Amino acid sequence: MNAVLQRGQGLIAWRQIADALEAEIATGALRPGAKLATEAQLATRFAVNRHTVRRALAALTERGLVRSAQGSGTFVEAAPLRYPIGPRTRFSEIATAAGREAWGRLLEAHTVLAEPWVAEALELAPGTPVLALHSRHEADGVPISAGVTYLPLPRFAGFDRLYAETGSLTRAYAAHGVTDYLRRSTQISARIAEPAEAAQLALAPGRAVLVIESVNTDAEGAVIQATRSCFAADRVTLSV
Repeated sequence: MNAVLQRGQGLIAWRQIADALEAEIATGALRPGAKLATEAQLATRFAVNRHTVRRALAALTERGLVRSAQGSGTFVEAAPLRYPIGPRTRFSEIATAAGREAWGRLLEAHTVLAEPWVAEALELAPGTPVLALHSRHEADGVPISAGVTYLPLPRFAGFDRLYAETGSLTRAYAAHGVTDYLRRSTQISARIAEPAEAAQLALAPGRAVLVIESVNTDAEGAVIQATRSCFAADRVTLSV
C-alpha cells in the first residue's frame, strides 16, 4: 500500500520511513526473518527516491532491526538465539532445539605455527604446527558467529575435509574417534566488530560482537580444540 509522508513539518522523509517500518516490525506485520520489499518498491510506496529509502534502511540496520544479505535483499532480524554454555556446548544442538536449521561453513583451512595463547590452550610448545579452521556458524542462513578453531596435529589431520562435508564439528570429531567432548573453559569479552568480522557476520559498521575463547577436551581429558569466535551480540543471549 502507498503511504503518505508528512511534508513541510520538519520531519525528515527517511526517518518517517524508518519509523513506519519499525512500527510494522514491532506489531508483527513484518515478522522475524521476513524479507522487506525492494528499494524500488519502497520508493514507490512512500513516493520518494531510492536514496531516501536506502538511508531509512541503513538506520534500521544500524539499530539491529534488519540485516542486508548481498544479492538476496533486506530481512527482519530474528529474535536472539538463546545460547547456553556448559560442559557440552554444541552449536548444532542449540540451534536445532530453538527450531532453527544449523550449519557450520568452512571458509578456509591451513596449517599454522601455534601462537602463545593457542599453544598454552592446547598444551603444546609455542610454534608447534596446528590445524586452523576459519568458519562461520549460521542458523536459518543467518550468520551467528565466525572465528578460528585450532586443532592439534597430526591427530586431526584431514579434519577440515570432513568438517567441510558435514558442516558439523561433532560429526567430524566422530570420524576421528572422538565420540564426546567437553568444555574445559570459556572466556567472554565484548568490543566493536572489526571490518572483516562485520562483513562475515553481515553487521552494520559499529555493531558489537561478543568474543568467546574456549577450550575443549575429549572424554579422557586430552585437549583437542581451542577456539576464538566472534558472536553477533544482538543475535544471541548467552546463558552460562
